[in-house]
Amino acid sequence: MKAAGLPIGMGAGIAVGVALGIALDNLALGIGLGVAIGGGLGVASVGVQNAKKAKEAGDGGTFIGDTGTSSDCGSDGGGGDGGDGGGCD
Repeated sequence: MKAAGLPIGMGAGIAVGVALGIALDNLALGIGLGVAIGGGLGVASVGVQNAKKAKEAGDGGTFIGDTGTSSDCGSDGGGGDGGDGGGCD
């Protein structure tokens, strides 16, 4: 069975958004909210499906995040005063 989380989430979100838009007499707002909510639901559903597959495969999933390394050169220091920002020399 193919993963269909995103289309199902989008459909459910748009349905809720249209209902909300009709209730508020602002269909454009409802459709926009529905697309946003549906996208979130769909992506979350795909993530849950991938986590289940990883758990069934026994690899424990893959951590994608901070590697624990740091660098003092990664920021421009903010500001906007024309200074060097305290970067690496």
